Amino acid sequence: MGIIGGKLGYYTLRSLGRGPRVERNDQHHSLGGLDLEVWFGDGLTDAVRDRVVIDFGCGEGHMSAELALRGARKVIGVDVQEARLAIARRHAEEAGVAERCEFTTRITEKADLILSKDAFEHFDNPGSVLGQMADMLLPGGHVLAAFGPTWLHPLGGHGFSIFPFSHLIFTEKAQIRWRRDFQDDGATCFAEVDGGLNKLTIRKFEKLVAASPFELDWLQTVPIRGLKLLKTRLLREVGSSIVRCQLRRRIDDAPHRNGAAQRAESRDVHSV
Repeated sequence: MGIIGGKLGYYTLRSLGRGPRVERNDQHHSLGGLDLEVWFGDGLTDAVRDRVVIDFGCGEGHMSAELALRGARKVIGVDVQEARLAIARRHAEEAGVAERCEFTTRITEKADLILSKDAFEHFDNPGSVLGQMADMLLPGGHVLAAFGPTWLHPLGGHGFSIFPFSHLIFTEKAQIRWRRDFQDDGATCFAEVDGGLNKLTIRKFEKLVAASPFELDWLQTVPIRGLKLLKTRLLREVGSSIVRCQLRRRIDDAPHRNGAAQRAESRDVHSV
């Protein structure tokens, strides 16, 4: 995507006099902080109580500690960065839940529930992640995932969305070149920047689920505040701040004949 590229795109971006917005490294603190009901909806406390829960992509462990405080029997925070896990262990100690929290780069114990917050649009290979999650669940377990904004949202470029839809107006190459003026870490595309950005849309996510070991129990889109009246299936890509869903492993592990999206419940909820 992108219609303005080359030198014109680069110098137009440069003329704005600022670089891509800096986003917090700990994904659990963006868009609503630790208000987990905003992300996962009501009933989260009941969902985690007395269960073994995996916080997939736990970052610095803020959500992991919160889940333990809400009554999870055990929380396993998994992340690829050991430095973040060290911070997560300290947070669990400070919250008084260290005995019920484990932080690791590799899962060796299966869980009743996997939570993923603000991460699917950042995974390098979200389809592969769904396969990994399926292997981490006990029989009857499920996944609660919440993420956004997705790619076609006005701010779907995350740090690159310096104004609404700017990430779609300028070519990726021009934006990466412009970014190097402020942060040169060797990234050559959106997927390689810190945190990653995979251009995930809601429709693409539904297709990935349909091709995975999971099916959608339900999928909800949380509209941008003030745009609820514009919410339709066609406009949900641009009007949804958060996508949240529940995934359950299919008994036959075969893709649905008509796709998971046709069985999923899709409805609008409160605006954020």
